[in-house]
Amino acid sequence: MKKLTGRNYLGYASGDLANNLAFSLQALFLLIYYTNVVGLNPAPIATMFLVVRVWDAFADLVAGRLVDITNSRWGKFRPYLLFASLPLLLSSIALFTVPSFDSTTAKYVYAYVTYALLGFLYSLVNIPYGSLATAMTQDPVERSRLGIWRSVGPIFGIFILVLVIAPQITRYRTQPEQLQTFLTTVTIVFAVVGYALYLFCFFSCKEQVVRETKPVTIKETVDTVRQNRPLLILCVSNLVFLTGVFGLQASQAYYATYILGNSSQLIWMVLATSLATFVAVPIVPRLVARMGKKKTFLIGALGLVLAGTWIFFMPTSLPIVIGSFFVFGLFQNLSMSLLFAFEADAVEFGEYKTGKRTEGATYAIYSFFRKVSQAVAGAVAGYALALGGFVARAPEQGESALVTIRGLVGLGPAVFALLGGLIFLAYPLTDTRFREIVRELHARHGIKEDRGDAAVESADLAARVRES
Repeated sequence: MKKLTGRNYLGYASGDLANNLAFSLQALFLLIYYTNVVGLNPAPIATMFLVVRVWDAFADLVAGRLVDITNSRWGKFRPYLLFASLPLLLSSIALFTVPSFDSTTAKYVYAYVTYALLGFLYSLVNIPYGSLATAMTQDPVERSRLGIWRSVGPIFGIFILVLVIAPQITRYRTQPEQLQTFLTTVTIVFAVVGYALYLFCFFSCKEQVVRETKPVTIKETVDTVRQNRPLLILCVSNLVFLTGVFGLQASQAYYATYILGNSSQLIWMVLATSLATFVAVPIVPRLVARMGKKKTFLIGALGLVLAGTWIFFMPTSLPIVIGSFFVFGLFQNLSMSLLFAFEADAVEFGEYKTGKRTEGATYAIYSFFRKVSQAVAGAVAGYALALGGFVARAPEQGESALVTIRGLVGLGPAVFALLGGLIFLAYPLTDTRFREIVRELHARHGIKEDRGDAAVESADLAARVRES
């Protein structure tokens, strides 16, 4: 098996950069778009987020099943990057172009339909994209690096989105029609750029871990997941952990606009967390080699508890805000950059336990719980704003609404990171145990072990990390 190259890592990162031109755009700005541009109330939108995102979660299961039965000349996963990505990007344009219906009901119906469509198409792209990592390598260090590079893709995407869009929220605060025109234009440009990135990912990432197996049945898929304890614990922990993270994403634009007084300040907040990602890139693999993925994840969760609590109470001086979000981003990356590496390890465990390899279904189950966390986070943010007295399209907000926004950005991530970390303490799959499982799988398939393979020999694992 060939060692992954810089082109492979860059290509994989470009795939998630493209994903986030659609995903992060709606995660960061859809709620404030609906309230400040379309003029919809946050409580009904919160209900929509909950309903549609739960629907999206089930769409992930359908997409995972499709991946597991796919067999093409391009492999199991890469065809979806080629054929489903453009419809996804076009649906993002439709999502942020709500027509000026006279009927408010018509606006809600349009929002439901376009949001559900985007969610389904995102599943058709993201499930195979995420599963692709399991077919690129079985090396735990390379998988950790893929996770890091995957986390870099969204950071670039989020920063681009914030840099382009955030200043316009304040600029057009009293001119929603102008902001609508701007958003339509921007999403069209993002669709063109995003498809080019998907193509680069398609041509740069190859499926090296290929096995000739019969497609598993739905019953076998369910049995495989049911017996996969590491996957189930990972899913439940992440359901809780990511609720706080996604709630923060949905609320940051409100924080910059109403707490800091200028939506352009969102640029600095995102820049701080982006820089933290690049600091984390060389740190995480070394921590993984010395402490293992589980301990590294838990350190990140504990840091989020402390940083989130501080952010709720901190003064709104811009240097303090920047420094605080840098620290928050650093701990966030210690945890979140490893999530997809954990998921990839769960694929091997499932095959070890049942003899069935279900990359698509395993990733779909994991993504299902991520989508549910997004549903809960979006609903919590919308309902909290409504209960806090937030008024759509109002240039200023009352004190209770401001306290609510602070809580969504600070205390929310802290509380959910604490609960998610406590659940993850039960995760049983250590890196040592994972290497034993891979060694057993190699023996089953008649693959000759190689001391140069870090998935088999821990001494080589540490050496390769030091060399990097």
